[in-house]
Order: sequence, then C-alpha cells, then structure tokens
Amino acid sequence: MAILITLVVVFAISALMRLANAGEVAPEPDMTTARSLSDHCVADTGFMRRNHMKMLIHQRRETVHEGIRTTRFSLKGCIACHAVPGDDGKPVTIASPQHFCRTCHDFAAVKVDCFECHASVPEKGDSEARVSVSHGNAGGQGDVAALADYLGRVKR
Repeated sequence: MAILITLVVVFAISALMRLANAGEVAPEPDMTTARSLSDHCVADTGFMRRNHMKMLIHQRRETVHEGIRTTRFSLKGCIACHAVPGDDGKPVTIASPQHFCRTCHDFAAVKVDCFECHASVPEKGDSEARVSVSHGNAGGQGDVAALADYLGRVKR
C-alpha cells in the first residue's frame, strides 16, 4: 500500500510541475554559427545536433581501425569551420566557455574529451573544413609524415 501511495504522490508532483512549466520553452545554448564553406555543411543543422557524435565515432573507426582517411566528418574539419574568434581575433581554445563545442556541451552537462588529444583550434593553414585529417598533437605534420615519424620511433 505504501508503494501505491508513493507512486500516486510522485505522479501528482510531476503532473503539477508539468502544469507549472506549461508554455515555457527550454532555453537554447548561445551558439555562434559556422562560417559558410561553399554554402553547405556536411549535413543540415538538425541532423548534426542529433548525430554529430555518431559521425565522429564513425570517422574515428574508419580512420583508426580501417585506415580510411576521409575529411567529411573529421574533427579537424569541424574545428576549422566552427572556430570562434576571441577578443584578440584568434580562435578560442576549449578552455573558453565561448568555444563552439563547449557552448552545447556545457549546456547539456556533457564532458568534451576530444581535445585531450586533438587540437581545439584550427592549425595554421586550416581555412577550410576540407583538409587532411591529423591529430592535434602531430606537430602540424601531414598524416603520412606523422605516421612515418611514429613508425620510425617504434622500430628503435
């Protein structure tokens, strides 16, 4: 009987809360828009908001596990397109709450861990999203040069 009373109370409280919040719309995070690259992105905004993590995971799997390197859903391409300039005109890093990724991730209370390995700002010369994929810690080298450097160190 106590369980039934508890369920009724919980249901009543949730119904009252819904009525109190009726008509209110949850605020959206304050996001800057991506700069236009040939007037298109890799997918429409709604799709990317729902699926960006799936696209990044797919890209990572193809790149890391299968050796297929494309730029369509590359993190480097996203950063090149969605860079947010700071007061000094330079792109802000992930340390800034203005960083494009952080605006949504902070709003949703989701940790951004991509930038523990990858650069959170475009590397010099990355003026387009259609650039080769490389890790932020690869010293700006191309993928082939970074891989050759790594293999050279491993063989020693």
